[in-house]
Amino acid sequence: MTESELYKNLGILTDDKDKWEDSIPYVASLLDHESVKIQAKALWLLGEMGLAYPRQVQDIVPTIASFLDSPEPLLRERAVNAIGRIGRGEYSFIEPYWTGLFRFASDEEAKVRLSFIWASENIATNTPDIYEYQMPVFAELLHDSNDKVRMEAPEIFRVLGKRRPEFVRPYLEQLRQIAENDRNRVVRIHCLGAIKAATSM
Repeated sequence: MTESELYKNLGILTDDKDKWEDSIPYVASLLDHESVKIQAKALWLLGEMGLAYPRQVQDIVPTIASFLDSPEPLLRERAVNAIGRIGRGEYSFIEPYWTGLFRFASDEEAKVRLSFIWASENIATNTPDIYEYQMPVFAELLHDSNDKVRMEAPEIFRVLGKRRPEFVRPYLEQLRQIAENDRNRVVRIHCLGAIKAATSM
């Protein structure tokens, strides 16, 4: 099977959620594929499968986590995202790797920094308390050099604002300043959303 045929088949499997549980070992085997494109697709799909069936991917988590150290930015990005999705399903399965995720807040690639925020939002959805002392990391990302990162950074404040508003309150003035002054409309809107989430309790 060619790379393009295999990629197409993975796309079909992505849409056929009834087959996910039984297909986890097959998708995991593709992490050894020679193609970065196929590895990246497999990582992404395993993250989605892991959210739906966390126990079935538990034994694969160390292999997924090994891609966090990849020199290939796409694989780091997808591995971070997969850890986040699996961690949303069952935090204990990714707990050994959670602290290590924070190095990606300063990754040289913007897409990896973006995936770090997404992963954090996923984990914080069901396990918010672990973020109590990590908020300064996300406050720095509010001022990232990349617009897409800055657009997403307020969303972790929104997610946590709904669950642990006390974590977000120290940053309300900073969020207000950005909401009023940032040049990017989406950044302004997302900061307002974070403020609303943290103050509507």
